[in-house]
Amino acid sequence: MPCVVVVGGQWGDEGKGKIVDRLTERVHVVVRYQGGPNAGHTVVVGGKRFALRHLPSGILRPEVLSVVGNGVVLDPASLLEEIRDMKQAGIRVDENLRISDRAHVILPEHRTLDAESEEAMGELKIGTTRRGIGPAYESKVARLGIRAGDLLNAPLLRSKLEAYHAARFERLSRSVASLDPVKVLDDYLDYGEKLEPFLTDATDLLHRQLDAEKSILFEGAQGTLLDLDHGTYPFVTSSSSTAGGACTGSGIGPAHITGVLGVFKAYSSRVGSGPFPTEQKGDVGDRIRQRGREYGTVTGRPRRCGWFDAVLARYAVRVNSMRAAALTLCDVLDDFDSIPVAMAHEYRGERMPSVPADAETIERCQPVYEVLPGWKQPIGDAKSFEELPHQCRAYIDRLEQLIGCEIALVSVGPEREKTLHRDGNRVEQWLPQGSEAS
Repeated sequence: MPCVVVVGGQWGDEGKGKIVDRLTERVHVVVRYQGGPNAGHTVVVGGKRFALRHLPSGILRPEVLSVVGNGVVLDPASLLEEIRDMKQAGIRVDENLRISDRAHVILPEHRTLDAESEEAMGELKIGTTRRGIGPAYESKVARLGIRAGDLLNAPLLRSKLEAYHAARFERLSRSVASLDPVKVLDDYLDYGEKLEPFLTDATDLLHRQLDAEKSILFEGAQGTLLDLDHGTYPFVTSSSSTAGGACTGSGIGPAHITGVLGVFKAYSSRVGSGPFPTEQKGDVGDRIRQRGREYGTVTGRPRRCGWFDAVLARYAVRVNSMRAAALTLCDVLDDFDSIPVAMAHEYRGERMPSVPADAETIERCQPVYEVLPGWKQPIGDAKSFEELPHQCRAYIDRLEQLIGCEIALVSVGPEREKTLHRDGNRVEQWLPQGSEAS
């Protein structure tokens, strides 16, 4: 059965949630496999906007099983609030949400360390959301982490919290006295009691779904250029946001993956510090930001905006083995007379053969632009790819050539139905209509 990974091809915020939501009408299971509440996926259904932080975008379809995998880090209080908000909005959660008991949890101590680290970095700060995601992953790697299943065992949780304090927190933080460990223990035992109905061995659950010939969609957070290994290090997230993270973050082996769908904006954006060769800091960047409502779903921070970078997009296609892509927010470019696309990078007057590992070198690269004509008309009412203006279709075709990957889906507006499928594309092969959830 199909097992398709949906992964961001830029610095996150590409519209993955919308694409996953659109595709979930044809799958049985959606798995969120990495990241934490620092990543927000926005989905618009029936004119209502849902901002999802932990929950997979499949949660908005009652017939789909939504699974939070072991690769995700959880803020229990925030997660419970998100579950409550979904219930109040009439979304069915109890029957179709399951959370891995191996997923690590974020502690108040992690948030404290996150904020202190950012302050200490000064001008070199990464630009984190200060929600404790990085320190939680650090605890996991240091083998001092606390997992969701631990919240159900009071003696074990107490001993793990004490070990973390002694080995890590008290050595690193200036704010040890401001946290009450007894309150933390009581709070997290309470969170565990409330989350217990959702906790399960998610890896076993997913393999049972495969045995039952159910189709699975894996939903990544952030994007390729924020990947811990393959992104613009050190200005990256703390998890594996490339397609490979779907396997380690869920317990499903790579032999089961049948396809990787990349998601790209029709332009580029990023939040926080780090290199951004095609960034536009003047009127153009402001126009893109306003038209695209480019403000963080979770933090509300304004995003940096610029033109599409085909060099970095080709790199994302390669490291993820993308065979198809979705292009989102095309309607944001409706108002531009011409649209530059970076087709190459130059460093000190020479073309770069590949994307360098050093973020400072990437920062100093000069984009070589190819300028394409704009279409200067609204495209939001298009019902098919063929209804798009000629110049818009030519823009999409050229991006497809430059990144070396089929563009199978095109989004022309935020609503669920404003995603256009191109005929005969790979997604149709990966997720045939016959695999619709029942």
